[in-house]
Amino acid sequence: MNLKTAAKVTAVAGASLLFLAACGSKNSSSSSSKATANMTMSAELPTMDLSKSTDVVSSDMLNNTNEGLYRIGKNGSITPGIAKATKISNGGKTYTFTLRKNAKWSNGDKVTAKDFVYGWQRTVNPKTASQYAYLYSGIKNADQIVNGKKPVSSLGIKADGDYKLVVTLDKPIAYFKKLMGFVNFYPQNESVAKKYGSKYGTTSTAMVYNGPYKMTGWTGTNLSWTLKKNNDYWDKKAVKMDSIKYQVVKDQSTGLNLFNSNKADDTTLSSQQVKNYKTNKNYLVRKTASTFYVELNRKDSDSTIAKAFKNKKIRQALSYAINRNEYVKNTLGDGSTVAKGYVSQDLAKNPKTGKDFTDDAYVASGVTYNQAKAKQLWKEGMKEIGETKLNIKLLSDDTDGAKKSTEYIQGAWEKLPGLTVTNQNVPFKTRLQRSQNGNFDTVISAWNADFTDPISFLSLFTSDNSYNNGRYNSAEYDSLIKKAEGTDANNASARWTDMVNAEKQLMNDQGVIPIYQKAEAHLTRTNLKGIIWNTAGTNYNLKYMSVK
Repeated sequence: MNLKTAAKVTAVAGASLLFLAACGSKNSSSSSSKATANMTMSAELPTMDLSKSTDVVSSDMLNNTNEGLYRIGKNGSITPGIAKATKISNGGKTYTFTLRKNAKWSNGDKVTAKDFVYGWQRTVNPKTASQYAYLYSGIKNADQIVNGKKPVSSLGIKADGDYKLVVTLDKPIAYFKKLMGFVNFYPQNESVAKKYGSKYGTTSTAMVYNGPYKMTGWTGTNLSWTLKKNNDYWDKKAVKMDSIKYQVVKDQSTGLNLFNSNKADDTTLSSQQVKNYKTNKNYLVRKTASTFYVELNRKDSDSTIAKAFKNKKIRQALSYAINRNEYVKNTLGDGSTVAKGYVSQDLAKNPKTGKDFTDDAYVASGVTYNQAKAKQLWKEGMKEIGETKLNIKLLSDDTDGAKKSTEYIQGAWEKLPGLTVTNQNVPFKTRLQRSQNGNFDTVISAWNADFTDPISFLSLFTSDNSYNNGRYNSAEYDSLIKKAEGTDANNASARWTDMVNAEKQLMNDQGVIPIYQKAEAHLTRTNLKGIIWNTAGTNYNLKYMSVK
């Protein structure tokens, strides 16, 4: 998620979510005590359309206002959602879900199996242009539908009455249950979606909710909104918060001022702030399964930029030029770590040896700093493309942290002879759109795993993936991912080898330039309880949040 973008995250994708719970309190009244909290985020909310969400901000909001067959609980565990029972048959290719009968939408409509059928069909429909449609690959006929070769009605999902849902797969998918807790597989109310048409999910009122909270106050362009307890939610007794208010705050000094003036209960910290607050009792670090990387645009084959980025030596030079250790320590300083590759650390272990994926797939040249090597490769590469100078633009978000990151990379790259870098810092939503449209030279992107499997990262850079914004293309890479998702899907060891080799192929090609694995340094007051944070998939599950 694009960060997020993120997602696949993202993101991400290169904006990180800043989560600040401001002054949680219980306000006394004559009739009840209201539990409220104020939150801020570093980026605006792009969409509430379940089919079109691609980033961590949208994902977090949708996850807490809606619900699928399962919810992802603490430590990535599968917890009950709309499905109250699951039966797996046909060698792992048929799932039969029995749905609870007391689930409702916030408009009073019942949540039925037909809502899942409609939501899934809408997402894979080419007319919807969902960037997450690729995640449906493996569900019967999904690939053919996405490619316009079969009708959406042929998707392997059927409603057997109102409360039984049958899903048929083309092949077993080891991580299928994890997918069912991801927002792009949630149900959608057909009557509401058709009522609002192109406006669906673009404001808080052009949407309906079946999760712990419902959203109010979002116009689609404003920088504030509120989550209110959804009294139509089937498990409303578990929801302790009455309201959670959000405000976009892009400057971390503003967030810290809110915390210090008792107007915030949680704030993320900049590197300088970490130095001053690292010993504070409220200090903590939230790790993420997300990698920030630079993506190089090879889309316009006739341009000088595309010609340069198709040259492996130039790509490698740009990677060698970045001192990741210095960057993580001095520019970030928030607990983030140097990337060992594209896939994040601590996401998955070798099924035979228990070794971390990043150790098995490590390619030193893909993430190493060597200025002399960078200059040598740069000169050789520029000579090969017949150029002596190159002017490139570096795209990222307009947050304080993103600006510092672009400034650092700009400085590192401009040490290469003849290279001029212009930074473009724009709002998160704009950066996502420009990335998706291929309107960039280079962009700081990020991806947060949608589930705890390396394929959540690796599938992005197949040649036909909608998230492959820079158009990396490798037949060998495509073949390895196809094997991992197909012929080797039921062979854990062979599948692992396929994914390791795919990562090595990507890094040896310097298809992308990994920089760091994200962590968030926070000050969090002890009266905030029950916040579930997951490193992969949607980060925040606030169903059980409370203020003590």
